[in-house]
Amino acid sequence: MNKVVKNVEEALKGIEDGMTLMVGGFGLCGIPENSIARLVEMGTKNLTCISNNAGVDDFGLGLLLQGKQVKKMISSYVGENAEFERQMLSGELEVDLIPQGTLAERCRAGGAGIPAFFTPAGYGTEIAEGKEVRVFNGKPHILEEALTADFAIVKAWKGDTEGNLVFKATARNFNPMMAMAGKITIAEVEELVPAGELDPNFIHTPGIFVQRIFQGEKFEKRIEQRTTRKKG
Repeated sequence: MNKVVKNVEEALKGIEDGMTLMVGGFGLCGIPENSIARLVEMGTKNLTCISNNAGVDDFGLGLLLQGKQVKKMISSYVGENAEFERQMLSGELEVDLIPQGTLAERCRAGGAGIPAFFTPAGYGTEIAEGKEVRVFNGKPHILEEALTADFAIVKAWKGDTEGNLVFKATARNFNPMMAMAGKITIAEVEELVPAGELDPNFIHTPGIFVQRIFQGEKFEKRIEQRTTRKKG
């Protein structure tokens, strides 16, 4: 199976209005910048996006929100995105806010074929409304269902032609879990190398989970909040 595609246009073929997408990253760290930019160009609408948050107003998934291309966000927080907040409060955007650890585990469960699991996170809050509750070791837990997507779009530091991926530092974040949970997983990488060049001991996501891989043209790697020391 040849997983390498020549560019982002070929990688995103088949994404249509109304689909559910998982998009890796945390804030602006480890996001698939080239793929998001291409989705904006495509104008695909009524998307359900599963992502930790939605970037900022003018970068990352915030660009899709600006274009009213997203009908629902499944996330753990609003973050620095004022447009996300505005659309949520006005009712323009359907939002499912999930505890961050629960979101990660729901993605991982989807990739592992586990349909649901119990967690204490969210019990006694709005998160638990309408969900089954069971007591384990004297502590109430709520039932959370796994998440999957039509497409998972992730960003890696390095990848090989077989789809094996290596993430760099905190840019790993949600990418490995989401790579497992897409019916079709697309990986955009900074460096694409021949099969066998990556040390198998350092591969984070095995190629079995990846259907398409390409080398991105440009990565801005914008920093959300830059903090520096005063010069002494």
